[in-house]
Amino acid sequence: MTEVFDHLERVLDLAHPLPPLEVRLADAVGCVLAHDVPALADLPEHDLAGLDGYAVRSFDVEGASSGSPVELRVLDSIGAGEADPGAIVELTAMRIASGAPLPEGADAVVALDGTNMGDALVSIHRQVKPGENVRPTAGDVEEGQVALNAGVRIDARHIALLAGLGYGRVVVHPRPRVVVVSVGDELVEPGKPAGPGGVFDANGHALTTAVQGVGASAFRVSAVPDEHVELRETLEDQLVRADMIVTTGGLSYGANDTVKEVLSPLGTVRFDNVRISPGRQFGVGRFNDDTPILCLPGEPVSAQIGFEIFIRPALLAMSGYAELYRPTVSARLTRAWDSPSGRREFIPVKLSGHPGDYRANPTGSPHTTHLSALAQANALMVVPQDRDRVEQGEELSCLVLSEW
Repeated sequence: MTEVFDHLERVLDLAHPLPPLEVRLADAVGCVLAHDVPALADLPEHDLAGLDGYAVRSFDVEGASSGSPVELRVLDSIGAGEADPGAIVELTAMRIASGAPLPEGADAVVALDGTNMGDALVSIHRQVKPGENVRPTAGDVEEGQVALNAGVRIDARHIALLAGLGYGRVVVHPRPRVVVVSVGDELVEPGKPAGPGGVFDANGHALTTAVQGVGASAFRVSAVPDEHVELRETLEDQLVRADMIVTTGGLSYGANDTVKEVLSPLGTVRFDNVRISPGRQFGVGRFNDDTPILCLPGEPVSAQIGFEIFIRPALLAMSGYAELYRPTVSARLTRAWDSPSGRREFIPVKLSGHPGDYRANPTGSPHTTHLSALAQANALMVVPQDRDRVEQGEELSCLVLSEW
């Protein structure tokens, strides 16, 4: 049998970052920056008012208070985007809007509530220090400085900075395009009558959602029956839009090992019994010597855990991420558990507590694979393969799936 880490290594050997691509900002959201992004200019390029008020020389209003106000002559008003804000001299001011450039000679802004809001003359009853209520030139980013580093996954915060720096396009690792194919005569589309012997295609929907959750683009193909020619043609048809193909099902020993029988003759896909529970048989290789193809079991819980352990890190690697794995915490098991010896077990658990005192409560029973148990879990507790039992209160590592 193959060790879990050996199979993961074979999967990751296929998962290279996709070639960089220049895209519009709107298309960059969720992608990983391929190169450092330098500031093309200072941000801001001029001293700007930090709020609505009056641009002044701080020296002119030194000591100003409500009991001893200072009166200044108002020369003009300045709006945001003003090309030439002019200048002030001794004992003068300009009314200024938030974000507008400061006039020459001004070094501070007095907020409106520190004045009588006069038009020709303004009474200032609050002193300000040099630089107060001012966004200084290059106070955010200096020209030539790296504003965003390669490897950042772009979200709204980064779009704001990129747009603020004048970038309309950036170079990213594009989202991997993943085709999900469920295989089995028994599979029925949810929402339709199952009929005798029918099983709803939980995996196709769950794995498509899991792919999208990583930030990749997912394409779900309607379930394919255990028919060799149809499966081969379906896979070939999907190559045009696939950076990776994921199959689920068709790995049974005997009559329904369709995926193995179709892919094994190609010589570029290997199938191994992996020391993992739940799950056992997995496939990894390239279809038509080009597109990575990863084969998961058909049992739904095994398929989802197989995705978490093997495919999720691969998609993150293809997307350009440096960190590929879920965060882990140590937690104490709330009850004893029998584990299959010789296989690394991933137990769905509900984490609770706080750092230094996490508890993991299994959501299912030993040797069961229930979708309801996985749905209630927020973590997977990892039992080493050399253990056949863990005791209540024993502390083990957990892969965190979601917040709690």
